Amino acid sequence: MINKYSKDLYKEDWRWQEGEYEVTRTSVWTGPGCHNGCGVLCYTKDGKLEKIEGDPNFSYNQGRLCLRCINMVEQIYNNDRLKWPLMRVGKKGENKWKRVSWDEAYDWIEAKHKEISQKTGPQGIVSLVGTGRNCMWQPAMITRAVFGSPNLSFGFLSADSCYQPRMTANLIKQGDCWVLDASQFHPLRYDNPEWKVPEVVVVWGNEPLASNGDGFVGHWLVDLMKLGTKLIVIDPALTWLAAKADLWLKIRPGTDCALALGFLNVIINEDLYDHDFVEQWTYGFDELVERVQEYSVEKAAEITWIPKEQITEAARMYAKAKPAGIQWGLAIDMQIAGMEASAAISDMVAITGNLDVPGGNILLRYAYNSSKKYGCGLECISEEMLQKRIGTYESAIHESGYTPFIPPDKLLETMESGKPYPVQMLWVHGSNPIANMAGEAPRVYAAWKNVPYTVVVDYYMTPTAVAFADLVLPAAMSVERDSYRSWWQPLRAITKAAEPYFESKADEQIVLDLGKRINPEYFNKYKDVRDLLTDMLYDDGNGVDYDFEALTHKVYDWWDWNHTYKKYEKGLLRQDGQPGFVTATGLYEVSSPLFDVWGFDPLPHHMEPYEGPYSTPELMKEYPFILTTGHRQIGLFHSEHRQLPTMREVHPQPEMDINPETAQKLGLQEGDWAWIENKRGKCKQQVKFNYGLDPKVVRARHGWWFPEKEGAEPVLFGVFDSNSNNLTTMGVHGPTHYGAPYKSTICKVYKVEPENDQVTPTEIVTRLGGFGYVKR
Repeated sequence: MINKYSKDLYKEDWRWQEGEYEVTRTSVWTGPGCHNGCGVLCYTKDGKLEKIEGDPNFSYNQGRLCLRCINMVEQIYNNDRLKWPLMRVGKKGENKWKRVSWDEAYDWIEAKHKEISQKTGPQGIVSLVGTGRNCMWQPAMITRAVFGSPNLSFGFLSADSCYQPRMTANLIKQGDCWVLDASQFHPLRYDNPEWKVPEVVVVWGNEPLASNGDGFVGHWLVDLMKLGTKLIVIDPALTWLAAKADLWLKIRPGTDCALALGFLNVIINEDLYDHDFVEQWTYGFDELVERVQEYSVEKAAEITWIPKEQITEAARMYAKAKPAGIQWGLAIDMQIAGMEASAAISDMVAITGNLDVPGGNILLRYAYNSSKKYGCGLECISEEMLQKRIGTYESAIHESGYTPFIPPDKLLETMESGKPYPVQMLWVHGSNPIANMAGEAPRVYAAWKNVPYTVVVDYYMTPTAVAFADLVLPAAMSVERDSYRSWWQPLRAITKAAEPYFESKADEQIVLDLGKRINPEYFNKYKDVRDLLTDMLYDDGNGVDYDFEALTHKVYDWWDWNHTYKKYEKGLLRQDGQPGFVTATGLYEVSSPLFDVWGFDPLPHHMEPYEGPYSTPELMKEYPFILTTGHRQIGLFHSEHRQLPTMREVHPQPEMDINPETAQKLGLQEGDWAWIENKRGKCKQQVKFNYGLDPKVVRARHGWWFPEKEGAEPVLFGVFDSNSNNLTTMGVHGPTHYGAPYKSTICKVYKVEPENDQVTPTEIVTRLGGFGYVKR
């Protein structure tokens, strides 16, 4: 731990009185905020949160917090927050509501469930979830165990292109997932005698200091740098980490698989791989040797726009380091070769001997294997009902059960066509799709208007709620609820520290309330939320031997399994206790037999981006820039936080990054508003110079809407005005149905002038029927 004396300064009790404050040690892993579940100390008075601090006695974040936690008081008590259930009284889009009681809201939901079940069957209800935090298993339970529907999906996230390609590639290759080992899985952290400082870390396709994504705190990389770790950063733009790196590889967006194969070419042909691991623990290595001959360093350089000398140097630097690790991010997923890139990067980790070793990439599972997460409630769905899932049987990976979601692209097609059956209701839980997640957002908007009923569970009135909802339910925030976090390490309590804002309810309470009404046979066994949480913790005998109440007193429970190394040698991965991996061969599968059976190429290969200089050269004459979207901003999280004055002081407006030389040629100055446009639509953002960005690349922010604007249509909080998802795609993905080109499409850029800004993009979508693009 960084602060070895913190135990003398802060108590380790779970709750105590400190003057006029009641202090609760807990963690936050729910909206608003990120994916991490950092430890906090909540100071409350009369049931209200007064201040929040990082918990120095929690070695995960070691007392450090980002803006999203530090600003928690403003987030919770913002007057714009939803206070009670609201029922629509005007037409959809008019933003007219009446206050109703929770019982009236539940009566309405129960009545609609009965109506839909009689009309089309419960499969006519589809649930949409947002980014993965402490609202994963709750909507899954509502979908399956309450409504009896098999249809759970991401909020129109095309091709499940957020962590799913990386995790699925991991699962297919070795049966478990890995992350960079920055010592975070052991309570002693850097003092753990087994752990080693990575000699080299490759930061690939993410900016951890801004995103803190997927259970990885960006501060840890700074710690490693202080301990001597060298960085290789792969990013189209000059980020802070790229500026501090030993090597920065300025990659062309959407070509990560080609780069990984170029690395593998060097590693294999220069005999830099780990022979012992390859000979004892891999299947299909010879096939990979043959495949990488197709990807010389020269070819990789041509595809990626990275000088061949840099590719060679980086490959040698990574392969020769013992240990070395890779911290990867969303940019890997957001390309049509998302699965293929993930597979090639996984192969790099494995064949260099950096898999499940101290300071490498460690295999891990949810703490104590607790909670099925998105798979919750599947036991309530019959095989006959499972076969009615939308679009599942058009994707071999979805059909096989590697993901419990239905393909979002197929859901959109179903909403447009009514086939195989019409969608009758969308249950939207912690998601604001048309502002953030949905690719080709105007198309999603038009299709959603075909759906008779929508329920939204959220903290604020969002553009999605105004446009489509019949009923809006206010959700409790992080410190207002009881729950727990098991994603990676450790198992940690989320303990209610403050009273819920007005009539907001915890997601878990909504599950239980609806369950007792609609499926009492299943839910009446739970007397309250804590009883439900205890059942979730036990999760079919996973080793947890205490109830939720006890977890609140433990606060954090470190699971030894997650900080044990080389588990494949010790028989800790397989149910039969034998050494090996959880794969058909028992080996790390360099060449995937499953892919072969499913009809996919069993080895990674480059796929040129859907649009670009080599795939659509004629189109590039009109749209000459590569557009990459979704660059993270410190303090904001997807479409959250736009209502908060403090956060808007940090990021008052959406910004697009452009090389200043390119901007000068276009007559743009920093701070100007510029249109970003392609054949699907356009949006406007403020110009910001990025001196390291390739002159042919433009970066656009995502998740922008304007709560300060009128909510009713046609303004709709300006949701389409600066929305980079006006330009992205739906239905464009690789053969596996994973990975979509959010970060590798094309555009043109020109200055916003009075004569070209007469009608806003939002009005074009909501009043004039859209941008006129029809996919051919």
